[in-house]
Amino acid sequence: MTNTLIYTSDACYEHRPGPSHPESPERLRAVRRALKAPEFDDLSWREAPLGTKEQLLLIHTSEYVERIYRVAPQKGYVPLDAGDTIMSPGSLEAVLRCVGATCAGVDAVVKKEVDNVFCATRPCGHHTEPDRAMGFSIFNQAAIAAAYAVDKHKLERVAVVDFDVHHGNGTQDSFYYRPELFFTSCHQSPFYPGSGAKYETGVSNNIVNVPLARGTDSPTFRARIEAEMLPALRRFNPSLIIISAGFDAHFKDPLGGLNFTDDDFHWITQEVKKIADECGEGRIVSTLEGGYSLEGLASGCAAHVRALQGR
Repeated sequence: MTNTLIYTSDACYEHRPGPSHPESPERLRAVRRALKAPEFDDLSWREAPLGTKEQLLLIHTSEYVERIYRVAPQKGYVPLDAGDTIMSPGSLEAVLRCVGATCAGVDAVVKKEVDNVFCATRPCGHHTEPDRAMGFSIFNQAAIAAAYAVDKHKLERVAVVDFDVHHGNGTQDSFYYRPELFFTSCHQSPFYPGSGAKYETGVSNNIVNVPLARGTDSPTFRARIEAEMLPALRRFNPSLIIISAGFDAHFKDPLGGLNFTDDDFHWITQEVKKIADECGEGRIVSTLEGGYSLEGLASGCAAHVRALQGR
C-alpha cells in the first residue's frame, strides 16, 4: 500500500471568519475525525510548518503579501473583499500553515520520504489571484506549491488538478503565461466565480477547463473527465501533481449543484494517481479546498485519501 502522509495543524482551527460563515473550523474537525478512524491507522501525521514570505512571493505580489500582513487583526474581523473573505486574529497563522503544508509536502515527495501527501488544512486557497483575495481564500497554497516545486526542486513540469465545484480562477490566473505549470479544473458552470470556460487555454494549452452543468451526475462526470481532463494531463507529462481537493461537488453540499458521490472522488483520485505513477514517480500533494456539508466533506475526503493510499 502507498505511504501517505497527512500535514495538519491546530492553528488552522483559529481562522474564524464568523459564526454563520460556511468556511468554519468544524470543516477541519470533520476531516480529521474521518481520517482518525481505525481504517486509517497506517497514515503518518506531521505538524504543518509555517510558510515563508519567500514562498508566498512565488505567486503573490509583494504589495499583496505586505497588505495581508499589515491588515491581519489582533481582534475583531477584517474583510478582504466584498464580504465573504474575512480575516480574524488567527487567520494569518492558519493560512501560513496551509502554504507551509503544501511546500513541505512537495519536499517530502521529491525527497522520497513518502509516496504522497494530503494537507488537512484550511481555509481554501484556489480563488486567490496574485494580488487579490476572494472566495474565502487568502493565499493560494496549491499554486504556491507548484511554483515552489519548479523553483526549489527544478522540476520541469508541474500540474494542478482541481475538482472543487468552483473554478480555481486564482490558480488559472497564476499559471496562464507559465508553460511549465499546467492547470486543469472540472467545475460547475455557470457558477461562481464566473471563469473556467473551455476557450481559456493558457499560453501553450496549459489550461484545460471542463465546465459541468448544474445537476451533472456520475456517468456524465466520468465520461467528461476521461475524454477531456485525463488525456490532457497525461500529454503534459507532469513530474509532480498537486490536487486542489474540493468536496463541494458532493450531492449533499448546500452550496454546490453537482451530484458527485464518494465513489466519484475515489475514482478521480485513482485516475490521477495512475498518471502520477506513469509520469512523476507517483508524486502527489493534495490540499483541501471546499466542501460545506460536514457529512459529505468527511466521507468524500475519506474516499480521496483511500485512493491516495491505493485502496
